[in-house]
Amino acid sequence: MFQKVIREFCEKEIKPIASKIDQEEYFPFELYKKMGKMGLMGMTVPQEYGGAGIDKVSYMIALEEISRYCGSTGLTVEAHNTLGCGYIYEHGSEEQRKKYLPNYTNGENFAALAITEPNAGSDVAGLQTTAVLNKDEWVINGTKQFITSGDIAGVTIVMAKTDKDKGAKGISAILVEKDTEGFKVGQLEDKLGLRGSRTAELIFEDCRVPKENLLGELNKGFYGVMDTLDRGRTAVGAMSVGIARGALEDSLEYAQQRQQFGRPIGKFQAIRWMIADMATDIDAARLLVYRAAFLEDNKLPYSKEGAMAKLFASEIAMRATNKAIQIFGGYGYTREYPVERYFRDVKLCQIGEGTSEVQRIVISKRLGL
Repeated sequence: MFQKVIREFCEKEIKPIASKIDQEEYFPFELYKKMGKMGLMGMTVPQEYGGAGIDKVSYMIALEEISRYCGSTGLTVEAHNTLGCGYIYEHGSEEQRKKYLPNYTNGENFAALAITEPNAGSDVAGLQTTAVLNKDEWVINGTKQFITSGDIAGVTIVMAKTDKDKGAKGISAILVEKDTEGFKVGQLEDKLGLRGSRTAELIFEDCRVPKENLLGELNKGFYGVMDTLDRGRTAVGAMSVGIARGALEDSLEYAQQRQQFGRPIGKFQAIRWMIADMATDIDAARLLVYRAAFLEDNKLPYSKEGAMAKLFASEIAMRATNKAIQIFGGYGYTREYPVERYFRDVKLCQIGEGTSEVQRIVISKRLGL
């Protein structure tokens, strides 16, 4: 029933504007307000803080449904829920939860997590942004890159070195509110896909925030990031499944309608086998995503399973969207049909929140290598 409600909403509200979101880099603020009223902008945040309080499996179902129609919207929702609100809920104090979460689960405001820097991507411990305590204020200096919703976020969780001599053990998370002096937005990225999500450079020049804006324990931010990325990997897996499903459903419909040599192309073995492979891969990926979410719901270890879900789902989604373009032929290479958008959008799922190569490292470590 939950899935049906989300699907009907996406059909009505997202599908008609998905092409506009991509081609015009359009950010539909009103859409997110509607999603906020449905509880989709604070899905896993408990109701006492203004969220919907749903389980992780239901969260994955919602992300799949949203991403099936628009990857840009799926990414915005995922980053806000997992990286923004999720980090504040999991690692914030009770005072911070009450201050921020009710204002960030209603679709009126966005929360962002700023980790990546020009010279620190997969190597989180290599970040160079610093935060120095000066009396009752943190003074932050540095530059962040590729931050989802960074230019529109009302609050950004900034990962910074608070002890430069301790490497990963000297990183802390600090809350920086929009319009804070010394904090400004740099360039917005012109991206291959997911063009309707905002991706910004953030610049901190003697940016001063109150001492109490430390989120979580001092010098324990690295562990908070790793915990949050574990959650995010499963969610990106769900996004991948959604985009791949879009490619499958559109290909199936096209194969039944497109006539060549006197019959629908879906009657040819080559096309049938491509669609069969797509459907099998997508089902397998979805089950991996559900398994990781189920383990998290039940307070069981899920780091390896989350990495497997993201790795497999993003890889098969790339294959599925590639096959979809092949099935559509010349039309698949044009913007007349959305399969080229699916192809461009899903590529980020192999990169963001840990590349496929990083996932393989995580999996092999958990296997004892």
